[in-house]
Amino acid sequence: MSAYSATKAAVRNLARTWAEDLKGTGIRVNVLSPGATATELAKQALGEEDQKVYASMTPLLRMADPAEIAAAAAFLASSDSSFMTASEVAVDGGLAQL
Repeated sequence: MSAYSATKAAVRNLARTWAEDLKGTGIRVNVLSPGATATELAKQALGEEDQKVYASMTPLLRMADPAEIAAAAAFLASSDSSFMTASEVAVDGGLAQL
């Protein structure tokens, strides 16, 4: 988990650094941090029992639907997020917050 955690932190910090470097260019840099998502691959790899384990770890007691992650990505790519940069959007059912 230490290597995984370090790379997640690196991505967040790269976004902050790039946002600073790109200041004034009109380019925004944000990070989307999805939680466990019930994709077809996850369903095959985890099996039903392990999916329940991942789901039980989130305050919402379920895994994300891929459409929920896609909606957050679409938001970040749209003009609706035009005043956001150097931000992280956690779409993880509250896991990182509690």
